[in-house]
Amino acid sequence: MHHGKYRFIISLLAVPLAVYAVFVVSPYVQAFPIAFTNWEGLSASYQYIGFGNFVTLFHDSVFWVALRHNLFLLVSLPVIIVTLSLFFSAALNYQGGVPGSRIYKVVYFFPGVLSIAIIGVLWQFVFEPRNGLLNGFLRAIGLDGLARLWLGDGKTALGSIMAVVVWGGVGFYVVLFTAAMSAIPRELYEAATLDGAGAVQSFRRVTLPLIWNTVQTALAFQVIGALDLFALVKILSVGPGGPDDATQVISLYMYTNAFTYGKFGYASAIGVTLFLINMILTLLTFRLTRRERVEY
Repeated sequence: MHHGKYRFIISLLAVPLAVYAVFVVSPYVQAFPIAFTNWEGLSASYQYIGFGNFVTLFHDSVFWVALRHNLFLLVSLPVIIVTLSLFFSAALNYQGGVPGSRIYKVVYFFPGVLSIAIIGVLWQFVFEPRNGLLNGFLRAIGLDGLARLWLGDGKTALGSIMAVVVWGGVGFYVVLFTAAMSAIPRELYEAATLDGAGAVQSFRRVTLPLIWNTVQTALAFQVIGALDLFALVKILSVGPGGPDDATQVISLYMYTNAFTYGKFGYASAIGVTLFLINMILTLLTFRLTRRERVEY
């Protein structure tokens, strides 16, 4: 009986796992040996150059600019997105749920159903300096002085892209946290109220400890996302990571070296470095956010 069940499960998983291995795992594995070559991508010949690509990478000023931007996103985006998501989720679940909470959930989650390409094009129109929605709104209310070349100004380009990432990311985590909060027994909140706890204290003492595993997972996803941020930066940046590398990130720099400059060996070295940074910071996130699990 058990053998038949396991055969059925394996038969269902075999094809998707094979596809995942071919199209996801295999390129990752191939990147490691390619990183030690000077392969140009289209040529059949290449030379092993040892750690030459990594030495070049260590002295590459653009890479360090990209890394600095990624680290800034790593620190800011998880904090902003998770904090806003927790706030909206707590508001939706306050005292068993606010009127119209289902509609609010749909509104929050709506950006999550849009493709990255659509989001990028949509916000290009919003940030367009002459006829864009944002500058048009500012001029309409008499704040002409605040109008900017949002994506064309090095001082505001990265912040503008961050705003789009937050707008697109909060909804998913609102739904995730709301589902976790709705599973908490109402008796715990009633007991906290009888003990004199207010809304903020109930959230800190009851809600947050009981959904901490979900918050930890969200932080790990955000760490990975902040390091792998590519599509929106590619679509919204002026040029490859511009202006003047103001929006340059590691994944975009890797893409540019591979498909613009034909330096697939060097791009693979960047990818391997990004993979190692990603693994270290994800494990560190789980380590620093680990708490004793609370049962209820």
